[in-house]
Amino acid sequence: MKLQILGCYAATPRTITNPTSQVLDIKNHLFLIDCGEGTQVQLRKHKIKFSRINHIFISHLHGDHFYGLIGLISTFLLLNRENDLHVYGPKGIKEIILLQLRASGSFTGYNLYFHELESKESEVIYEDDKVTVSTIPLNHRVYTNGFLFREKVGNRHLNIEAVAKYKIEKCYFDKIKLGGNVTLDSGEVIDNELLSFPPDVPKSYAFCSDTMYDESIVPLIKEVDVLYHESTFLDSEQQYTEKTKHCTAKEAAKIAKLANVKQLILGHYSTRYGSIEPFKTEAETVFENVLLADDGREFEF
Repeated sequence: MKLQILGCYAATPRTITNPTSQVLDIKNHLFLIDCGEGTQVQLRKHKIKFSRINHIFISHLHGDHFYGLIGLISTFLLLNRENDLHVYGPKGIKEIILLQLRASGSFTGYNLYFHELESKESEVIYEDDKVTVSTIPLNHRVYTNGFLFREKVGNRHLNIEAVAKYKIEKCYFDKIKLGGNVTLDSGEVIDNELLSFPPDVPKSYAFCSDTMYDESIVPLIKEVDVLYHESTFLDSEQQYTEKTKHCTAKEAAKIAKLANVKQLILGHYSTRYGSIEPFKTEAETVFENVLLADDGREFEF
């Protein structure tokens, strides 16, 4: 599971920082999460293939999280995209994008599907045989969702030495990976556990931005492998959290601790600060495993 941070700063783009956007590479899917201004430039800069992005998840309709979407959709057209594109986001996103396309006399040469979200309860919004994606209702100034990505249990792994020992033919390999036993010509049944190793432990990733401190999300993200949680302010600016409905690094760490997650990644920093290192320092007073997101930073789990 890989996470590429394209942008992780709040409010406005700057020459040295970008608003929220990131790419999650999980089970051979490339999911784009939020699409602030400059996202497609960052995709090019980090050599991420546009053609692999088929699903885009927009947390909410504040500009620093989706103003790059119309540009990316238009670029897909110029690149002669043929694959379907699915956009998941709050109700209203379809109207906003289609209005811009109509006003500019533009169109897409590919199928563009909008999955508009209204529920204030967690719901599964995407599922295939490898991954499920669920919403995490967040507490912000406008309707906002985080997203929980969970791998499904994969196939078992062949024990090459064992299949050679029992002279198992290749035509049985898929059956073994799916957990089946094998019956030899002699009638002897070879148990699957002798022929294979357990599947990889499924990984999970939770994206939670933007939101104020809200313990109601804890049951939804309990024991996830990686939690990305907004940390707009340091503790010295705690007084701004209620009005803006953002939170501090220390509050993000409290959520991580309550949910017993394995790893916390901080992001969505206010640009008022000259350094992001104090965010890590403050969070580590509450929770031990803290990483700092930054534009261009890549994590592998």
